[in-house]
Amino acid sequence: MKRVRIYTDGACRGNPGPGGWAAVLIWGPHRKELWGGEPHTTNNRMELRAAIEALKALKEPVEVDLYTDSAYLKRGVSEWLPRWKRAGWKRRQGKKALPLANEDLWRELDRLTQVHRVRFHWLAGHAGHPENELADKLARSAIPHQD
Repeated sequence: MKRVRIYTDGACRGNPGPGGWAAVLIWGPHRKELWGGEPHTTNNRMELRAAIEALKALKEPVEVDLYTDSAYLKRGVSEWLPRWKRAGWKRRQGKKALPLANEDLWRELDRLTQVHRVRFHWLAGHAGHPENELADKLARSAIPHQD
């Protein structure tokens, strides 16, 4: 099975506000850069969108090492997602079941992680890692400008 490295980032001007996302995909000598933006969103939605769009760009099932500087994305996938699914896509606050923020994106990400064998890795943002810095730059440049 092929192995792909993906570096993702999301950015927002205001939170909520206009936002951008980006991903850098690397397979052997091949490299692909993806980015996009939304006029009214949140930073967390852009972090999720970056991972989703990167996984959607893969043409066949592969092993993926996905690197993110988003604790929300990393913890959501590795810690919270199994609980949310067991609870019917709800989060718990005490004994109360509350709506899950960004449920639409979490469901889509969950579906895509069933297609590929994905390992999520957290890395510190703005720490000089070239691909993470590139994803950050692309995400910021993808933020729609409001006139």
